[in-house]
Amino acid sequence: MEKTEHPALRFAIIGAGNIGSALAFGLAQSKQVRKTDICISNTHPEKLERIKSREPDIRTTTDNRVCTKDADVVVLAVKPWKLPPLVDQLKELLDYDRQIVCSMVGGVGLDELKELFKRPDGSLPVLYYLIPNTAIATCQSMTFLSSAGATPEQDEALLAVFRELGDAMLVEERLMNSGLVLASCGIAYALRYIRANTQGGVQLGFTPADAQRIVTQTMKGAASLLSVLGSHPESEIDKVTTPSGLTIRGLNAMERNGFTTAIIEGLMASIPQKAKS
Repeated sequence: MEKTEHPALRFAIIGAGNIGSALAFGLAQSKQVRKTDICISNTHPEKLERIKSREPDIRTTTDNRVCTKDADVVVLAVKPWKLPPLVDQLKELLDYDRQIVCSMVGGVGLDELKELFKRPDGSLPVLYYLIPNTAIATCQSMTFLSSAGATPEQDEALLAVFRELGDAMLVEERLMNSGLVLASCGIAYALRYIRANTQGGVQLGFTPADAQRIVTQTMKGAASLLSVLGSHPESEIDKVTTPSGLTIRGLNAMERNGFTTAIIEGLMASIPQKAKS
């Protein structure tokens, strides 16, 4: 994939867990970010070795300070309880006038980030609360961003990067938890549907591999009708539900067993407790 020739953003990713490594793999496929401008750090060398084996040009290190030193964008991808000590380690080293800080730590909003990063003189970096999903590894994420102290140009620069890795939306912070549920938790819910449908396909006579192939392509096709054609789900459903036909029987049976209710209740149960209170 040809890279852009203009100066690209340099990314430091602190944390090589599932979402941190997924971001690194996604950025490595971007036209706007050079692979050699991606650095990821982690205290566990074996995680870094797995990343290096897949993308040798990504820089890896066990030293967070080395990783962040030359970065334009510093992405925090650690567990919530690891965030305060990490910020204590980094905030005196960061160049608040130049470096942007993005946190992918779920449930830690911009107000909390401001408190963590505030220096004695009251200064703060440009902060983003960033929520992608694991499909960012294949450039198919739905990513949400909310910013504090950013310029419109900075917003657009980051949106351009993350839109290349699927789609991205700048939203008010109050919607970040909802985005987390719909898109990040939503990956698991979509995969659970695919698994259930695959099991049904096996019962109908297909091998598990063939059933999954069929279901996966069907899901891609359904999504394309909405994303490419701009259709509404109900209008596409109407096209395949003939009077007294097979599809309407199946849909009604699913609804009798709580299909829509189960999905909505699952979404509501996923909202972080702090957001509910």
